[in-house]
Amino acid sequence: VQVVESGGGLVQIGASLRLSCQVSGLTFDMAPLGWFRQPPGKEREGVSCINYSGTNTNYVQSVEGRFTISRDNAKNTLYLEMNSLEPEDTAMYYCAATTLTWWRPVCRTEATDFNYWGQGTQVTVSS
Repeated sequence: VQVVESGGGLVQIGASLRLSCQVSGLTFDMAPLGWFRQPPGKEREGVSCINYSGTNTNYVQSVEGRFTISRDNAKNTLYLEMNSLEPEDTAMYYCAATTLTWWRPVCRTEATDFNYWGQGTQVTVSS
């Protein structure tokens, strides 16, 4: 299984970015997916998740209303649209997929629910 993120970069406060994640090697349309991030010097946290069908999404409170997760099962791609970026959003962003909890109608932003991870893409928001 390969998980490859892209789309990170250096932006100013208030800017937007769209992260993408290409997943191969598993049955994509049966896999819940998630975005996690790890700010400098801090622990990794769950940002958002989406169930296998795209009918359920969840967000950490700090990004609610600013970030939107979506998936294109025809392209085996996961997205994270990030708007109104703040310095606190600066982090390495990781995409994750799972074959462990595909049956759950509701996803969770819990790292232990995911068994495949990408290498990350850096997002830096300058003040």
